[in-house]
Amino acid sequence: MAYASLDSILNPKSVAVVGASDNPMGFGYNFMTHLKSYGFKGDIYPINPKSDEVLGIKAYKDLEDVPGDVDYVIHAIGVHLAPMIIQKASKKNAKCVHVFAGRGAETGRPEAKQLEADILKLGKELEIRLIGPNCLGLYNPTCGLSFGYDFPLDAGPVGALIQSGGNSTDLVHIGALRGVRFSKVVSYGNALDMNQNDFLRYFTDDPDTKVIVGFIEGLRGDSREFMDLLRKATAKKPVILCKGGRTDAGARLTVSHTASLAGSGKIWETAVRQAGAIPVRDLDELINMAVAFSMIPPIKGNRVGIAGCGGGRSVISVDEWADNGFEVPALPESIRQEFKTRGSQIWDWIGNPADVSIVAPNDPFTMPAIVDLMLKHEDFDFVSADAQEDPPFSETHFIASVKENIEGYVQNRKENEKPLLMVFDERSVGITEHDSWNYRTRAEMRTYLVKEKMPFFPSVDEAARAVNEISKYYNRKEEMES
Repeated sequence: MAYASLDSILNPKSVAVVGASDNPMGFGYNFMTHLKSYGFKGDIYPINPKSDEVLGIKAYKDLEDVPGDVDYVIHAIGVHLAPMIIQKASKKNAKCVHVFAGRGAETGRPEAKQLEADILKLGKELEIRLIGPNCLGLYNPTCGLSFGYDFPLDAGPVGALIQSGGNSTDLVHIGALRGVRFSKVVSYGNALDMNQNDFLRYFTDDPDTKVIVGFIEGLRGDSREFMDLLRKATAKKPVILCKGGRTDAGARLTVSHTASLAGSGKIWETAVRQAGAIPVRDLDELINMAVAFSMIPPIKGNRVGIAGCGGGRSVISVDEWADNGFEVPALPESIRQEFKTRGSQIWDWIGNPADVSIVAPNDPFTMPAIVDLMLKHEDFDFVSADAQEDPPFSETHFIASVKENIEGYVQNRKENEKPLLMVFDERSVGITEHDSWNYRTRAEMRTYLVKEKMPFFPSVDEAARAVNEISKYYNRKEEMES
C-alpha cells in the first residue's frame, strides 16, 4: 500500500465512533473520551441511536445521518454488525474502518471465520481499508487519536506495529516512563486486511519515524514480501521485533489470541538477523532497544568509560560490560594528571570505573567532572554513568549528592557529542515507601531524566545488551554502504 494512501488513513481529518456512549463502562465511551482529551483536531461524530449528545458532542442516530464525509470509522459494537457498518461507511466515503470488536476467527468457530471472510470481501469491493478485527487501533499523538488513557500528548521518533492490544498499551505506558515517544502506534489484531507488511512499509517511508518496533504473533499475508520489506527498512532505519509464539506452548496461544500461526523461534531469529533487524525476547527488551536507538547517537566502538558506582558495584559493572563484549580500558594517566592539576587530593586513586565512594567533600574530583573528561578523551567510545548506588548518607547528604550527580550528567550530555547513557535502577516499592525521602528523590530524578530526554536503563546488563545492538547495527550499516 502506497505511503500517501496509508498516511491519509493514519492522519484522519474526521472520525465517527459507532457505539459512542456516555456510559463509562462502554468501549464507545473510551474512544470518545480519548478523542476529546487528546485534542483530536478534526470533526468528531458520535453514533448512537438513543442519544442526541455524547460527552457534550452532537450525536447522530445513524452513520448515514452524518453531514459530509467521514475519513475514519471506529466500529465499537459487535463484530457481527461490521458488514452493515462497512456498507454505511462507504456512503460516507470512509477511507478506513477500525473493527475494534473481537470474537472473530480467533475463536476457531466456522461461522466466525466465515464472517471475517465476508467482512474482508466487502471491504475490498467497497475499497475501504480495515484495521482489525480484535484490536485497539491507532495512537497518533500528532492528530490527537488514541486508544488508551494517559498516553503522552507529545509525539516522538518511534513507530510501532503491534499485533496485541494489551502489549500496545503496555508499550506506550512503560515506554513513556523511560522517555520513549511515538510517531504512531498501530494495534492491528487479526490483520484481516492491513497487516504487518502494510505498516512496516509505511513506517519505513514515514519521515516522522526514525526507529521501528514491532510485536508480531504470526505473519499475515506474504511472508517473503515481509522479509524483503524488512531488508529495505533496516537499510534506512533500525527495526526491533518481538515475536510471540516462539515456543510450542506460545504458538498454541497465538491461535486463540489473534488467529495467528506462529513459527519456530530459532528460524525467526535467524531470518530477522539476516535481514538486518534486531530480534528481542520480550516487551522490556523491546523498550530498552527503543530507548537506545531513539535516544543514543550511533556507537561503533566498544570502549566504555564507567562512573558513579561504588567499589563492589564497579566490579560487577566491569564484568557485565565485558560479558557483553565491551572493553573497559584503564583510565588514561592524562586524566589523573588533570585532576592533580585541579588540586584533587585523591587523583592517584581514580580509575575506570570511577568509584563514587572515594569522592571527598569539596574535592574537584566529582562524578560529572570525570564523566566530562572521559567524554572528551579518545580512549573512550562512550560513557555509562551509574546512579544506582544507595550509600549510607543522611537525608540531606543523599538528596544533594544524587541531584548533583544526575544534573551534572545531564549537563555533560548537552556539552559533549560523544554518547552518554545512564544506569538508573528499576525497583518497585510498596505504598509505605512512597513517603520515604530516598524513593521520593529517586522518583523525582527519574521524571527529571525523562524531561531532559536522557537515556537510562534499569541495569548494567540491559544497558550493555542495548548498546551492543547499536554497535552491531551501525557497523553493519556502514559496511553495506561502503
